[in-house]
Amino acid sequence: MPTHFKNGVSNQQVGDPLYDYPYLDPFKYATYANDFFTYTAADWTITTTEAGGGDATEGLVSGSGGLLQILNDAGDDDLDFLQLKGEGFRYVANKNLFFKARFKVSDATQSDFVMGLGITDTTPLDTTDGLYFIKVDGGTGLDFNIEKNNAVTANEDIHVMVDDTFITVAFHYDPNGGQDGAGAFKIFVDDVHVASQATLTNVTDDEDLTVSFGIQNGAAAAKSMTLDYVIASIER
Repeated sequence: MPTHFKNGVSNQQVGDPLYDYPYLDPFKYATYANDFFTYTAADWTITTTEAGGGDATEGLVSGSGGLLQILNDAGDDDLDFLQLKGEGFRYVANKNLFFKARFKVSDATQSDFVMGLGITDTTPLDTTDGLYFIKVDGGTGLDFNIEKNNAVTANEDIHVMVDDTFITVAFHYDPNGGQDGAGAFKIFVDDVHVASQATLTNVTDDEDLTVSFGIQNGAAAAKSMTLDYVIASIER
């Protein structure tokens, strides 16, 4: 039987002006979420290299739940990366931070890709600052990087990618998730907690970040990334 809260549910403390508001306060977290039933190119900073004989494309494709596909041109090292305009997320040591995405790539070996939060950058695969999942050409191992000013704390080979197979990746920065109540990143693949990172020396704490993803060819053949959804949320 479902539980009914006829007077509403509050997530605010007594005395807050929204304490008696019959819904959860939507502004406790700043959240971007996209299920890709729609896509507007003007919302994104797009970085593209086209050395093949055609053009890279970004657009909706058919599929349950809404899908956005990035399809590269066919030259080796051709790439297409999208970054949400406006850097709306900044790590704060005492605030929760969440990121999750579901996607697949056509070629798990002969491609490079990145998925996560980063600074707006024309070289997302070689960014200087971010919190992101990355896979490099020639292998199938997925890494999670915490990077500040080109210094990286890497969590390597947390998952083996498979051709044309959807995967969910996520991280949660928990301000109380480490030892002695210190902060830590909890890292998830397919909703399973696969690693934690409590070494925060290289966490980006002086830059605003944005949702960033894309793919680069690892051979002279078009590669694609298909994104089902993405969400990023920071505690205010």
